[in-house]
Amino acid sequence: MKEFEYTIQDALGIHARPAGLLVKEAGKFQSDITLNVSGKSGDAKRIFSVMALAVQQGDSVKVIIEGSDEDAALTELKQFFQANL
Repeated sequence: MKEFEYTIQDALGIHARPAGLLVKEAGKFQSDITLNVSGKSGDAKRIFSVMALAVQQGDSVKVIIEGSDEDAALTELKQFFQANL
């Protein structure tokens, strides 16, 4: 299991467009990818699950990756968060 934390910089948080991009990025991997924020968790591969978290600017998101390609997923998702969120 791999994990990292990221504080959301986007002024709108994780709204529809970046949520869609995140789901698309997470879907490239076999590993289970979970987002934890403010005591709630959601599957990063499901758009409604990500949107239900209602992540705002300044929220700290813990990304938990578990599976066969977790190392590659960790690297790619860290870069995705830094570039898009």
